[in-house]
Amino acid sequence: MTGSPHTPSRDALAYAASRLVRNSAEFGSAPALAEGGPDARLVLMAGDTVILRADPAETGTALLTPDEAGRAGERAVEIYLGRVEGRPVFAGAVPGEAALLFPAPGYRALDLRALAAEGAVVREEQGLIATAKSVLAWHARHRFCANCGSPTTIAASGFRRECGSCGLHHFPRTDPVAIMLVRRGESCLLGRSRHFKPGMYSCLAGFIEPGETVEDAVRRETREETGIAVGAVAYHASQPWPFPASLMIGCVAEGLSEAIRTDPDELDDARWLTRAEVAQMIAGTHPEGLTVPPPTAIAHLLMRDWVDGVIGAAPAPGV
Repeated sequence: MTGSPHTPSRDALAYAASRLVRNSAEFGSAPALAEGGPDARLVLMAGDTVILRADPAETGTALLTPDEAGRAGERAVEIYLGRVEGRPVFAGAVPGEAALLFPAPGYRALDLRALAAEGAVVREEQGLIATAKSVLAWHARHRFCANCGSPTTIAASGFRRECGSCGLHHFPRTDPVAIMLVRRGESCLLGRSRHFKPGMYSCLAGFIEPGETVEDAVRRETREETGIAVGAVAYHASQPWPFPASLMIGCVAEGLSEAIRTDPDELDDARWLTRAEVAQMIAGTHPEGLTVPPPTAIAHLLMRDWVDGVIGAAPAPGV
């Protein structure tokens, strides 16, 4: 049920490609940026924005030289990410106002949603920036031990925090989210949240709970949000989502029932839409003005792959 990893729709998926090579054995002896030499690079987060070198004639990059990164002054956190093409790469956090120290036209500050929407860096750099943003955000939220409340310190080059009081080790977390295209015959189930822009419908989604399989999360979330029963579930694709640190696990599921009962606390609306209607929504030609999320989102990938036949046809209802 999975398609080619090189289909054009997957090439548009944000944050899903990275040239970063991580080796945990290297973390105990990784150099600081000052020791990395002229080949070292740093991804600099100024608040929720990333600083890009933005040459008008080229695609931008977040891989700044040590001298460039030094313009922002002392970094609150600096961690070692790994290597890109053999170069040591670091990530650092500074206050949001430090972005003003990088004037246009040579630099710009972008939040990660705008970065992906604009294609402001090459695709393989988006995943690296997502790693930097997620791990730095984790450090900002976990300066104290959840066990005893004492301050924690950075260890393992930034991929662990340690409590000097009770000895507990803390590790960056990833929050898994199931996102699913539920199909029944030649229709699929889409919903809209109250925070969506007018007319936009998307795949259902929800966090996977402790002790729950991906398949059971798909079934539970679909039942809770729409009352639809789900049978078989299959994995299709995944996408890191650095807001702050989720992993979207894209699935295809078989709907066993048809009558929709939406939970108003979860959705404004949900409906079955035919393959032809979803194709119109993707093309922006639906007669009701209905639309779908942009190609950078995994929901778009699931819908497009279904419309294009990359995801096979569902059994007819009742079969």
